Amino acid sequence: MQKDFVSRHAGPAPRYTSYPTAPHFHSGVNGDVYAGWLGKLAPGQTLSLYVHIPYCDRLCWFCGCNTRQTLKYDPLETYLAALEHEISTVAGLIDPGCKVTALHLGGGSPSMLKPGDIMALNSSLRRSFDFAADAEISVEMDPNDLDAGRYDALAAIGMTRASIGVQDFDEQVQKAINREQTFEQTREVVDQVRARGVRSINCDVLYGLPHQTRQTVERTIAQVLSLAPDRIALFGYAHVPWMKTHQKMIDESVLPDVTERFAQMNRGASLITAAGYTAIGIDHFALPADSLAIAAASGHMRRNFQGYTSDTAEVLIGLGASSIGQLPQGYVQNQPSTGEYQRRVKSGDLATVRGFELSAEDRIRRRVIELLMCDFAFDFATVRHEFGGAAESVLDEAEYLARSDTDGMIEMSGGLFQVTDKGRPFVRSVASAFDSYFGLGTARHSASV
Repeated sequence: MQKDFVSRHAGPAPRYTSYPTAPHFHSGVNGDVYAGWLGKLAPGQTLSLYVHIPYCDRLCWFCGCNTRQTLKYDPLETYLAALEHEISTVAGLIDPGCKVTALHLGGGSPSMLKPGDIMALNSSLRRSFDFAADAEISVEMDPNDLDAGRYDALAAIGMTRASIGVQDFDEQVQKAINREQTFEQTREVVDQVRARGVRSINCDVLYGLPHQTRQTVERTIAQVLSLAPDRIALFGYAHVPWMKTHQKMIDESVLPDVTERFAQMNRGASLITAAGYTAIGIDHFALPADSLAIAAASGHMRRNFQGYTSDTAEVLIGLGASSIGQLPQGYVQNQPSTGEYQRRVKSGDLATVRGFELSAEDRIRRRVIELLMCDFAFDFATVRHEFGGAAESVLDEAEYLARSDTDGMIEMSGGLFQVTDKGRPFVRSVASAFDSYFGLGTARHSASV
């Protein structure tokens, strides 16, 4: 693909794990508003819980998450005590007839938690919420944190999916991002969780890192494939030092340019699909029998703050500092500062500091963008069926965009708006054309490829 074409279409764009995106959340949606939304959840509605552990014992310089480094365990103990208060407060506002169908422990590094604290957190959640017997329990894991006790505790709470950060196994790349982790360590995690009955493994790989080349990506992918994970995520490194100041530790002069990033992405994706994985969305791959591949094939895959998911829960409840929730009315986000978060929840208040209430037009645009991000297409008849005449102005925009396309990015036929194979790597840029908030305010985004 020509260099100027890639450069033209790979400009900054949101990742669209929500619409509107988080930079447009505002303080008008506060704890009182959130309490009202929680109180309107009806018996039988399904819930997905996200619990954020914002601590790591090392700070990876590439990381874009809300986390902080600590070499002491005391801050985690204090934080977990506060988290228990929030769990109790939030659950008390929700109808007890709601059912939890999924739990995701993320961070940071939830695998830092001591075995007893893993068990205690699980007990607190299950005392407060009604879990379905087959609820999925997924945990983000740093191989450097783990030992036999932690493996046993995670198995005891019913972990069904382990998500393992790999990034790149090349030593030079690892040193440049402060993430040293051997292939042998990673293989040990896979072996240990599988020995305890966990059959679903996800590995995260990054491209676009400092000193990274197509050759290092190829070697890393080959090693990851030898572990036979059920899912592989191939993410582009988001260099946003204006937002994540620790990324200033990365030497920008050794970052690959946009055309090299594009080549690394293509090479990695080709190797993964050649190994029998199904390409899903912009950056995920799954074995055909995996639930994500099945959801994608049937048109039921969704996109939320954890990325692509087969989770069908109607409501996402975010717990912990900076966590984001999604309810029928809109989005809410907790206080990012761990100190202020702890003060709020210990006093019995909700930690919500901002959010966004969706308008009728927001819902239409959100649906169109989610369909593009998941399926690379949307059908006019389907959108009209869901939203009626209110969708016409958005559909008119789609027709204009298709007529204006001179680069072969979009096809329009029989009421189907479809991103072509040529345009798929740039679908974030296509989606941004339907984003009425894009370019407003001071939000800055990473490259779309």
